[in-house]
Amino acid sequence: MTYTKVVPYVWSTWLRGFPVAWYEVRLVLCSAYGNYFLYLVCSVLLLCHWSSYAHSTTMASKMKASDLLPEYKMDSKQRGTALIFNQEHFFWMLKLRKRSGTAKDKEDLTKRFQQLGFHVEPYDDLNKKLMMEKLQKAAEADHTDADCFVCVFLSHGEDSHVFARDDKVDIKEITALFRGDQCKSLVGKPKIFIFQACRGDITDNAVTGMALDEMSSEVEEDAASIYTLPAGADFLMCYCVTEGFAAFRHKTLGSFYIQDLCETLQEKGSTLEFTELLTLVNLKVSRRTHGLKKQMPCFTSMLTRKLYFRPKKE
Repeated sequence: MTYTKVVPYVWSTWLRGFPVAWYEVRLVLCSAYGNYFLYLVCSVLLLCHWSSYAHSTTMASKMKASDLLPEYKMDSKQRGTALIFNQEHFFWMLKLRKRSGTAKDKEDLTKRFQQLGFHVEPYDDLNKKLMMEKLQKAAEADHTDADCFVCVFLSHGEDSHVFARDDKVDIKEITALFRGDQCKSLVGKPKIFIFQACRGDITDNAVTGMALDEMSSEVEEDAASIYTLPAGADFLMCYCVTEGFAAFRHKTLGSFYIQDLCETLQEKGSTLEFTELLTLVNLKVSRRTHGLKKQMPCFTSMLTRKLYFRPKKE
């Protein structure tokens, strides 16, 4: 093959938009009458083309992955409502212990969600009737101008229930109020439920092996008894503990899960994607060891997009 044939061949291959196989190029160049200068030129052209091709392929794959994970629109006029049901005392016939330290959890959660722009409505020691009325009212409200909805339960729990002051409430009954057919203004928007709820009918067990021994008698251990339940599209269900693990609550400083959640919300709530933030909370809580026992939170995500709580533009 002559010089006049080699150059058009390489150039036409470049224009066709795919890399030339090395063995093919070597055959072409070796027949070019030993022209080493031409060999060098063609090699440089080929390497440049291959580099460009590889870069464009990588960028295309990244763009496709990004397209598959869009973000929830969080540009509504309001961030949304955050309900906090804080249950410290219970009707004596339920034989549930007082949840000392839960007031600190409620206070810190209120601050953190207000910091993210939520309208927070905290309630203390509601009975079942009042609790369901508040939830029904929230479900019937118009959330058109809101980004999302949050609901937190600080209580004892059993199976698929959480306790109000006088009775237990089915979690499915709660989440059903906010499904698309019942709450149309929240369709396609994140609905976040957080449960700091463990069994309260076991004997207090002071935890040993803490960094500060004088705090040991101030920590209570509860056994996990709430099942992780799916709820529907755009729901995010967050649980303080996985079934089979223990949950810990300090009598004055609050529960480990809620306190780690609040700390992480304060540090990264407006910058980190929310399910990544929850994973970081899981890591923090899992590193808290007390003797041979550990707490392991979990969350069940039915979100369909990435969720960020970036500051709103004024």
